[in-house]
Amino acid sequence: MTDADLDRAADALRDGELVVYPTETVYGLAADATDPAAVERVFSAKRRSPDKPVSVAVPSVGALAELCPLTDRERRFASEFLPGPVTLVVDRGELPAVLTGGRDRVGVRVPEQPLARALLDRIAPITATSANVSGRESAQTVTDIDGEIREAAAVVLDGGETAGGEASTVVDVERETVHRPGPLSDEIESWLASQ
Repeated sequence: MTDADLDRAADALRDGELVVYPTETVYGLAADATDPAAVERVFSAKRRSPDKPVSVAVPSVGALAELCPLTDRERRFASEFLPGPVTLVVDRGELPAVLTGGRDRVGVRVPEQPLARALLDRIAPITATSANVSGRESAQTVTDIDGEIREAAAVVLDGGETAGGEASTVVDVERETVHRPGPLSDEIESWLASQ
């Protein structure tokens, strides 16, 4: 993967198009998360119900703090667990309601995967949802990506085979709720109990 490939992907996202990119677990489907029409394209490509929220990805904890209003507790948690396989649910701030089915909170990731980070250094926030039609298997290689998703995407970034494994742990620190257990669940539960 070259800088030119990443620049082409970032330009496509800025133009409202979709991009497939590798994450720590599976391939993801990106759109500019600040562009409601682009986000709607994600839902359409995935055939995902608009009432099922989509998470976003940012390049750093600092970028997260600039994007969404964080409480002190959320900042401490983010400093402890991000980047990593954790989705932190926070106030969505100015992000479009289409991401969250109108809810006031959004899941945010800070990925560790190098290609995802390189893309996010060029454009952020982007959507962080698996690159598959809803209900179908997630893809761990570019050849596994659904034809419909491939057709909907302007650019596919090939990062080789992803690690697969468990989906990220989804946690709402302010509501002391782990919505989906996954990696680091025990450590997160301990942290919530001690803070």
